[in-house]
Amino acid sequence: MIIVTGAAGFIGSCLIGKLNEENFNFIIAVDDFSKTEKLPNLEGKKIQERVEREVFFEWLDQNYHEVEFLFHIGARTDTTEFDHTIFDHLNVEYSQKIWQKCIDYQIPLVYASSAATYGLGELGYDDNEQLISQLKPLNPYGDSKNEFDKWVLQQTQTPFFWAGLKFFNVYGPNEYHKGRMASVIFHAFNQIKNTGAMKLFRSHHPDFKDGEQMRDFVYVKDVVEVCSFLMHHRRNSGIYNLGSGKARTFLDLVNTTFAAMQVAPQVGFVDTPADIRDKYQYFTQANMNKLRSIGYTKPFHSLEEGITDYVQHYLLESEYA
Repeated sequence: MIIVTGAAGFIGSCLIGKLNEENFNFIIAVDDFSKTEKLPNLEGKKIQERVEREVFFEWLDQNYHEVEFLFHIGARTDTTEFDHTIFDHLNVEYSQKIWQKCIDYQIPLVYASSAATYGLGELGYDDNEQLISQLKPLNPYGDSKNEFDKWVLQQTQTPFFWAGLKFFNVYGPNEYHKGRMASVIFHAFNQIKNTGAMKLFRSHHPDFKDGEQMRDFVYVKDVVEVCSFLMHHRRNSGIYNLGSGKARTFLDLVNTTFAAMQVAPQVGFVDTPADIRDKYQYFTQANMNKLRSIGYTKPFHSLEEGITDYVQHYLLESEYA
């Protein structure tokens, strides 16, 4: 039995699809299933049981003896939400309870952290655990993820195997429900489809030209491959970056999206919204040496490969993974 929290969400549902591909079908899906816009992500998936997020711990106390692994992917991920109490409950306290249950019941754990913990990247983007206490995230979401990472590293008791994954800019199928928080590829596809053009955020930083802000974009299919690797590996506990390892510009991204849609590029610029302007990351790039050092050898999709697959096999057909 494998548990996936955030099961109906973007990454969680893709992870269940990957587990099903590997013939793991005894899946316990944990989420807030009242949010019906996410439910198509689970259609066709082999799932043993759906458990509501707020009764999960009661369920686990009764069924722990059957659990082989727990993927804690669920979180509040809205970077424009500034109510700290929401993040304290869902991203910190809930995760702490999962950690304790994994100790009590000896369940190996992989949980989702975030590259939002790196803030403006003043200390770089190395997953060096000695630096985590010094990081300065830019919003309450990043704070909550970093607070849990810091808390984990202070614990003297741990699950027998655990890994925290700092997800960089993940994109790919099953993000239809995410609205403003969906990837730039998703928004680019829809703008191009509707208008024939794409508007990017103008740069408000003297070191970056318009459209040349750079992020580490990682395809969700690579993310779930790493999750699968860690489930089988079960050694070398720690906190790991999970990006492609290569920063690319937003212009690269939209031009590749135009090409995948076979539409001539037409790019304009608008001011970055004031509510996120001073909290905007102009550059991120995951140092992936740590994950490679424990034996992960699979290549990551290039931005061109990932976007072409996403657009042509999912977005154009409104398909789910």
